[in-house]
Amino acid sequence: MTAKTKIKTDTVLKDFWRDNARFADLFNAALFQGKTVIHPDELEESDTDFSSILRWNGHMETVRKILDVVKKRAHGIDFVILGLENQQRVHFGMPLRIMLGDALGYLKEYQEIAKKNKAQGDWDDSDEFLSGLRREDRLHPMVSICVYYGERAWDGPYSLVDMLKIPEELRPVVNDYRMHLIQVRESEELVFRNGDVQTVFEISRNIYKRDYKKIEEVYQDKEFSSELGVVIGAITDSPELVNQALERKGGRMNMCTALEELKKEYEAKGEIKGEIKGEIKGEIKGRILTYYEFGVSLEEIAKKMEITVKEVEKVLEQNGK
Repeated sequence: MTAKTKIKTDTVLKDFWRDNARFADLFNAALFQGKTVIHPDELEESDTDFSSILRWNGHMETVRKILDVVKKRAHGIDFVILGLENQQRVHFGMPLRIMLGDALGYLKEYQEIAKKNKAQGDWDDSDEFLSGLRREDRLHPMVSICVYYGERAWDGPYSLVDMLKIPEELRPVVNDYRMHLIQVRESEELVFRNGDVQTVFEISRNIYKRDYKKIEEVYQDKEFSSELGVVIGAITDSPELVNQALERKGGRMNMCTALEELKKEYEAKGEIKGEIKGEIKGEIKGRILTYYEFGVSLEEIAKKMEITVKEVEKVLEQNGK
C-alpha cells in the first residue's frame, strides 16, 4: 500500500479492530447471525503473543505465533479468548495457522496452570502430578476468526481436511479443524449493528464490484470519519482514497466526492490487469500442462502460476485434459 503518507495496511486494520464495539460486532455477525452475544463492555485486551516452547523426548523447540488482535471476554472468573487474524491474500495454509494459534493458546494456559499447581504441590495422586493438572482443572475456550480482505474470491482451504490427501477409507477417522472465515467481498449476508463496521464492509464490497451507483445511493448524503476512509482505502488498495481521507479537514468525509477518482483508479487497474492476464495465459499454458502431466494438483498449479484454480481448469479443458 503506497500513498503520499506511507501507511501499513496491517497496522491500520489492527488499530481498527482494537475498538471493543467493532470487535464484538464482528464476532456477533460471524458467529451468531448478528445476535448480541458478545458485549463490548465484557472485552479487555489480551496478549497477542502465543509463542511457546515445545518439549518432547528430551528435545526442545520454540514455536512463534502472534495473532493480530486478541480479546478476553470475562464472565466472572470464567472467560473466553477471542482471536482475530487479518489476511489480505489467499493463504493455502490458513486452517493450519488458525489451528496452531488455538493450540498454542491452550498450551499457554495449560503451562500456566501446571506451573501454579507445581508451586502449590498439592496433588491427590501421581496421575495429577504427571500431567500437572488436577482433575477439576479446565482450560478456557479459544475462538478465532480470519477476515479475508482480498478482491479475488477465496479459493484456498476452509478446514484442515481440505489440506490433506486422505485415502477414502480413512476419511471417517481423520479429525478435522474448520476455521471461521469472513470474506469482505462476499459479506452481504452478515448482520452488522455497528455503523463503522457496516460502512467499511459495504463500501469495500461495492468498490470490488465496481458498483459505484450503490455507494452513491447509500452514502450520497452521509458523512463518516476520515479514519474509515483510510481503512477502506487500505483494504481496497486505493491510494487515492487514502490520500483524500488524510487530507480531509475536520476529520469527516463524504464518499461521493471520492467516487470519480476511484472509478478512474480502478479502470486503470483493470486495463493493466487485463493486459498482464493476456500475456500470462500465453506464456504459462505450456507450464500448466507440464505440471498437470507430472501429477501436480490444480491448487498447487494455481499457486505456482499465481492464477485461480478455475483458470487452470479452463486451460486444461481447452487442451482436452
